[in-house]
This record gives sequence, structure tokens and C-alpha cells, in this order.
Amino acid sequence: MNKLKVCVYAICKNEESFVKRWVESMSEADEIYVLDTGSSDNTVSELTKLGVNVKTEIINPWRFDVARNKSLDMVPLDTDICVCTDLDEVFVSGWREKLEKSYIKGSRVNYTYNWHINNQGKPDVSFTLNKIHPRIGYHWTHPIHEVLTCEGEEKIVNIMDIVVNHYPDSTKSRGSYLELLELSVKEDPEDDRNMHYLGREYMYYGKWEECINTLKKHLSLKSSNWNLERAASMRFIARSYISLHNEVEAEYWYKEAIKEASNIREAYVELAMLYNKQKRWLDSINYLLLALCIKEKELVYINEVFCWDSTIDDLMSINYFNLGLYDLSLFHINKALEYDKTNTRLIENKKIIENMNK
Repeated sequence: MNKLKVCVYAICKNEESFVKRWVESMSEADEIYVLDTGSSDNTVSELTKLGVNVKTEIINPWRFDVARNKSLDMVPLDTDICVCTDLDEVFVSGWREKLEKSYIKGSRVNYTYNWHINNQGKPDVSFTLNKIHPRIGYHWTHPIHEVLTCEGEEKIVNIMDIVVNHYPDSTKSRGSYLELLELSVKEDPEDDRNMHYLGREYMYYGKWEECINTLKKHLSLKSSNWNLERAASMRFIARSYISLHNEVEAEYWYKEAIKEASNIREAYVELAMLYNKQKRWLDSINYLLLALCIKEKELVYINEVFCWDSTIDDLMSINYFNLGLYDLSLFHINKALEYDKTNTRLIENKKIIENMNK
């Protein structure tokens, strides 16, 4: 007999294509609860057929925290452990056994979240997530990028061999994100996390000046003390300056990002990309070599895929080629092709380099 009662809860809308896979993954729980927020497809009927406890409610005006809290309200109060997931997420099987083996009563659980899975089926952006928690004493805050908040003193247990893989629906709209982030910052202007996400969202929308101004505000906040996120803000400022054709300022901000967090690859690689664009081949190589000196990837959400795939070797190959160092160029194009064997541009580049080596 199970020692603990474990319940999964989620929110969803128009996700019928994910239902079967998600329910199979969550079936190690005792019960599954889903708040549907207005699906027009067969999501509700598919969930119901598979034995999921489903309730439909329209949240107007829409807020993620309100929806999460209403879905949590569906979970019985006698539940020992709540597991919050989305329908585009899949647990690696055996998670329940690992949870029961290592769980400490009344604690919140850190586990491994693979946010991006590459074409080879391997995770290339992973970080720690913590949406497994006790039933009592928790609620969700913030209209978007919602935060699970503990109402008292919190205990944490790390069970990193529990793994969730993320398989997002690339067709889903982010249309409401910017407005909700602006609301989130308005509600709590001193929250550094909100400010960082809003600045990043302005970048996604191509609102370069708004991005720069917002992320400079993020850097000025007293609560902004996580160096990796601060470095990410600096990189996004640099990207915005590049889009505004101010590469001098971009170079400055990339170097500031490196000073802020010299232990991660991202700013080194992006600065190397800028130098490559400027045909500063040796400068580009130097910063790529510094990036390659960093062997361990931090388990954080700000990881960029291009720092750990074929990009570095691809750039090295181009830089060396333009310096006439064809042997080194060939070495790096071969390394790049180890990551991306079917990339036609890399294959063609290799042929060109080989011809130069004859």
C-alpha cells in the first residue's frame, strides 16, 4: 500500500493531442485533476475518457495564477503531495517510486526539468524545477510566469533523479504574454524576476528601446542579485543595441555580462558572434576559446542552446577559414558535423574547405 497520497493537477486549453501521452506519464499518481479553461476541441472528453477529474471554468480576465489556484483547489485536502504539471510535459517513468523513497514530509521538491530536447532526443537546456509540494500552505502568485509561494517556513528536498521532459506546442500563441507581464510589473514593480521577464518579452517583440530601458531597471533593483539572470539582462540589452545598429554599445554590454558571470558560456559566444559579423576573426576565436574552457553547464533556465550545439565549432571553422588556416577550419567543421550530421550548409562548407586544402 502506498505510504503517501500523490495527486497531479494542471490547467489546459485545446490540448487534445497531448492528452494520452500526458495521462500515461501522470498515471503513477493516485489521482489527476485538470482545470480546463475553455477548450473548443476534444480535450475535456479525452481527459474524461481516461479517468481524469476535469472541471471547466473560464477565467476572465485571464491570469495564470488564478487558474493555477483554482486547479489546486480541486485537489483533496487529505493529499500528501501535489504535483503541478502542464500537458506538454512528460515524467520519465518511475518518478513516483523515487518521490516516495526520498520525500521528507511537508517539504517542497526540487527535480530536473529538461526544457528543450534536441533532434537527437537529448536535453540541451535543463534546470531545476520545484512544482511538487504539500497540499496545505501554498498558493500561486503573479499573472504570468506564475510563482508557487509558500505561506510559512519552507522545507526543500532535492530529488534530482526525478526528471520531466518538455515537448512544447510551437503553434501556441504568446499573444497575451506581454500584456500580462506589464500587469505583473505594475502590481509589483520591485520584483526583479518580473522586470527581467518583461524586458526579455520586449526583446521578443522587437521593442528594442523598451527592452533596454526595462532591463536597465532590472539591473538597478535592490532585489536584482542573481548574477546569472543579471548577465542575461546584459546580453539582451546588447542584442537590442545590435538591432539598433549600435555595435559599440553591444560590445560594452557583452563584456559587462562576462564580468557579471564569467562561469557561463553565453556572453562569450554572443560576443564572438558579433566579432565574426564584424570580420574580427581573431577576436572571435579568442572568445570562443574562452567559452570552450567552460566544461560544465549550469542547471539554470538561462542556458542557450547555441552554446552547447554545433554553433561554436561552426564559428571557429569560419574564422579560421578567413584567416587561411584551413587545417584548423576543417577540424572544427568536422566537430560541428558531429552535432549536426545532416546540415546542408555545414556539409557544403566542408567541401569548400577540403578544396582549399588540396
